[in-house]
Amino acid sequence: MDFIFLACANFKSLQFKRMIEERCSLCLSLLWCFSTQVTFHFRTQLCDDDRTVIDDSKVVGTPMEVVIGNMFKLDIWETLLSSMRIGEVAEFWCDTIHTGVYPLVSKSMRRIAEGKDPVEWQMHTCGMANMFAYHSLGYDDLDELMKEPKPLYFILELLKVQQPSEYNRESWALSDEERLKVVPVLHGQGNKLYKQGRYQEATQKYKEAIICIKNVQTKAWEAPWLKLEKTANTLTLNYCQCLLRMEEYYEVIEHTSDIINQHPGSVKAFYLRGKAHMEVWNEAEARQDFSRVLDLDPGMKKAVKRELAVLNVRMQEKNEEDKDKYRGMF
Repeated sequence: MDFIFLACANFKSLQFKRMIEERCSLCLSLLWCFSTQVTFHFRTQLCDDDRTVIDDSKVVGTPMEVVIGNMFKLDIWETLLSSMRIGEVAEFWCDTIHTGVYPLVSKSMRRIAEGKDPVEWQMHTCGMANMFAYHSLGYDDLDELMKEPKPLYFILELLKVQQPSEYNRESWALSDEERLKVVPVLHGQGNKLYKQGRYQEATQKYKEAIICIKNVQTKAWEAPWLKLEKTANTLTLNYCQCLLRMEEYYEVIEHTSDIINQHPGSVKAFYLRGKAHMEVWNEAEARQDFSRVLDLDPGMKKAVKRELAVLNVRMQEKNEEDKDKYRGMF
């Protein structure tokens, strides 16, 4: 079947479409509105003799979801999908002006498929500086494509179109204004779950709220940034309280240390880190942190005294255990 010419601004912006399978339904453009969620399968191929496959969502087993108008990096997909009907399968040829950013998008999708933390890659934000931060994307084929952008084939199968009221929007799919509004809601939900002893669920609420803030923050150390940073630190410390309950002590030490390095006057960060050090037998570090708590807030004297009493008992028990262990070796 011949390719169909799609609208373009100039010759360098060419896209061509070939219908593979069509089912009777409304064209997406008739359902189009800001924040519409589109679900589809895709296969990406090189324009070589072998039509080498770069990515295939069906092989991964999970379709792609894009929210219209939320700065998805590969914005050409929004244009292509808008020409399709629900249930349709179509093949598109796109020139390099539209495919140069594809390696970054592909890296993000592969990390999801590998179970990596989505917070690390921020696929749905504008952080294009990430492209220049590293010499490698971690995948040889994507590194090659980044160095020498090429035209690509995209085979898309449009599965579902949902209006904003028809799906639960994740934090990355929100506008900056919506993210700021949802932060206190997530904070409150996390606090409620913590009080109910549902610590794992609480961590998810705190983490989502932190992501919302980090996606909005710009211009480090200016007044708006500092205000958001204070909220993010509060959420992170609540997150650490949950981790303490879940016995994830080393992660608590890591997160609280990050806060202390940037904000050395955080009493709660020192207190939580001291408790975590105590749980992993770091006696000197625990005593140092609790001492710092008293320096910053003498009103914490009673709480610190209680923790030091627990530390003394734990260290005495540990020393007795070590003596018994070494006695049996000789």
